[in-house]
Amino acid sequence: MSIRIALDAMGGDAAPETPVAGAVRAARELPVEVVLVGQREAIEQQLLSYPQRPANLSIVHAPEVIGMDESPVASIRKKRESSINIGVGLLKDKQVEAFVSAGNTGAVVSASTLLVGLLPGIERPGIAILLPGVKGDTLLIDVGANIDPKPLHLLQYALMGEAYVRCVLGKARPTVGLLNVGEEESKGTDFSRETYAMLEASGVNFVGNVEGRDIFSGEFDVIVCDGFAGNVALKTAESLAHAIKVLLKRSLTMSPITRLGAWLARDAFVHLRKEVDYAEHGGAPLLGVNGVSIIAHGASSGKAIKNAIRVAYESVRHELNRNMVDAIQLYLQHAQMNPK
Repeated sequence: MSIRIALDAMGGDAAPETPVAGAVRAARELPVEVVLVGQREAIEQQLLSYPQRPANLSIVHAPEVIGMDESPVASIRKKRESSINIGVGLLKDKQVEAFVSAGNTGAVVSASTLLVGLLPGIERPGIAILLPGVKGDTLLIDVGANIDPKPLHLLQYALMGEAYVRCVLGKARPTVGLLNVGEEESKGTDFSRETYAMLEASGVNFVGNVEGRDIFSGEFDVIVCDGFAGNVALKTAESLAHAIKVLLKRSLTMSPITRLGAWLARDAFVHLRKEVDYAEHGGAPLLGVNGVSIIAHGASSGKAIKNAIRVAYESVRHELNRNMVDAIQLYLQHAQMNPK
């Protein structure tokens, strides 16, 4: 039986065109049933571009849309028939097994937290993003869900991130690092030092503090941080990637010789672009909510939406939430056996 995944068809900079394109690709390539949630007439109009509409594609009407600039909490309370509210409602009612949206991130976080609730033992959800690195991918959590956390919340991020990398990505004993301003245990604020002590005593494979330069090294499987620092790091990385692309293109077109060199190295550039393209990774799981909720980039292409649906599928298939709950329970048992 295929996995049912609800997709916010009205979320993203180019909705509903891009979400529909991604949904069609996912329905054709993945063993899933995609439920498009949004304004039926607009969705149907987009589907006219696909004469052979996949049978595993359906629509649930949602008349309202939450804009990118709207207040998250206020919008989910006022617009109860929005695509985000109705999509998360389907997840709450077990009519679907996952929800994906490229819409208002705050609204998705708020709706998922308030409507679906949190997993046992989790106090705050965290957005996790998989970043490419020199030696492999790194899961960075949190990148924006909780900008003023407690040390306990970062400990929970570590447990959930470790479970994600272990169960979904297949790494037996993931390493966990704490983002800080230096490698030494004494570095950082009181908050950082308290978090360090909790992680060190937690039983996870904690390897200490890591600096910003380590995020793309690929030497750490999971890096935990507060949502403020994580979001700044993510947006800086996105900006840098764009700047490098522009500067590289400019340099490679300076002369006939550089243009020839670019042509000869075109396969390498294609491979590099694929490695650093967020569209390849799809969406960011909102870890900690009692259901699979995936947040995609607002500028997602159809390919990125398809891959966000793939991330949702993999999370459900690998029973991510059950494994995260197990990780929390193991930590609690460890804490009881090793009291301070």
